[in-house]
Amino acid sequence: MTQFPQTIHFTGTNTPIGVEWSARNLDVIGTIPEEIDGAFFRAVPDPAMAPMFEDEVALSADGMVAKFDIRGGTVDYAIKYVETERYLLEKEARTALFGRYRNPYTDDPSVAGKDRTVANTTPVWHGGRLLMTKEDGLGYEVDPETLETIGRFDYYGALKSETFTAHPRIDPETGEMFFFGYEAGGLASLDVAYGIADKDGNLISEQWFKQPYCSTIHDFTITEKYAVFPIFPTTADLNRLKAGGAHWAHQQDLESWVGIMPRYGKVEDMRWFKGPKGVSAFHFLNAYDDGDLVHLDVCLSDTCAFGFMREAGGVERAQQSIQGGMTRWTFDMSKPGEDFESRVIGPPGDMPRIPDASQGRMYRKGWYLTINPEGGPPVPGGPVGVSFNMLVQIEPGNGRIEAMPLEPGMAINEPVHVPSSDPDKDGWLLMVVDRQTGENSFDSELWVVEADAVAKGPIARVPMPLPMRAQVHGWWVSREQLDKAKARKAQGLAA
Repeated sequence: MTQFPQTIHFTGTNTPIGVEWSARNLDVIGTIPEEIDGAFFRAVPDPAMAPMFEDEVALSADGMVAKFDIRGGTVDYAIKYVETERYLLEKEARTALFGRYRNPYTDDPSVAGKDRTVANTTPVWHGGRLLMTKEDGLGYEVDPETLETIGRFDYYGALKSETFTAHPRIDPETGEMFFFGYEAGGLASLDVAYGIADKDGNLISEQWFKQPYCSTIHDFTITEKYAVFPIFPTTADLNRLKAGGAHWAHQQDLESWVGIMPRYGKVEDMRWFKGPKGVSAFHFLNAYDDGDLVHLDVCLSDTCAFGFMREAGGVERAQQSIQGGMTRWTFDMSKPGEDFESRVIGPPGDMPRIPDASQGRMYRKGWYLTINPEGGPPVPGGPVGVSFNMLVQIEPGNGRIEAMPLEPGMAINEPVHVPSSDPDKDGWLLMVVDRQTGENSFDSELWVVEADAVAKGPIARVPMPLPMRAQVHGWWVSREQLDKAKARKAQGLAA
């Protein structure tokens, strides 16, 4: 194809832009607190080439890494493509060479065996290193100052898994990163690799286990004692892939599962709990221990949120008919059996965020995105085809919920949390908000919102001079972390 298809995957906030650019001293409306000092990194999928097939999806778009650099109340911005092997091959050829979403059997023969990942899902900061990740391959290291791509990262050959999750979890006290890769042993395999890296970014453990069926394990959680692996019935089949079909097909009649193991233990100690049929979740707000209990807070829906995955499994459901809610699953590790308790604790939604300091601990407050039915028709675009238009604040301990609804014709991207040094304050949330100005045109702004007063709306706004494309996930890195990594890099060069 020479032009982008006019489908939801290439229109609305998914309209391709494909421009690398930077700007200094963007206009700021309001005042950004001095304590917000660091970088907000964003993963922005944006296809550099028109796809080979008209039915391609937004999740296949090339990854761009974007950076809001904030200091002294000022904001600079830059965005660059992640130069994956796939991106560079297609850039040289000036045409698409890779076929359907996560199906190498549909690729041009010239790229057989090449790295297919587009590194477009989450910027991950750990051990002074910035990785751009997507769960179908290894992460690509990016220079946090220049955004130049350094290269694929496999812990200097120590990591044996072929894949690396876009949702690792970092313990706030030890600084260790807990992560996994599914299809670790190859396409449609049952292999899952569970890894731990120390606070300095050295791989210290990698263990493999089998999942009940080959599912898309997009996210997982940790507690102080456990690693928790939820499994949902959106499955891969090698024969379907060889026939040129979809990688993922949702199976509404198949049970879900949750595997729980000691986070420093052996995979042989994994204990499996059987969940309801057909449900789906891509993200988890948090998990924590409560004596013998493990609580897991799930962005749960009654079927898969991605239309192309539902349709591949024969599930015909309109997007607006999907039901769900923020749901707490509670597992009693002192009792035998496969059962667990479930209760709804908040309205439906996704893209959850908690303070980093609350990771794996009992927490007071969290935030996530939802669709406000009174906010007018949702803006088209984003990974599932419709955009969120309201920010929700939830306090699981007392059931209190607060919200920041947007005006009709507006969309909100996943926020990041910036902590405050004041123990009486919850810090701030940073997020990009889009306002539709035409069928496929939008004005975008960076918003700064007080995390303990979301209903007030933004205390500062940064209008963007050029169009923005929908983000997947983001990551906040403090100035102290950036400076420490820069100093370490300089010492290494000097040596």
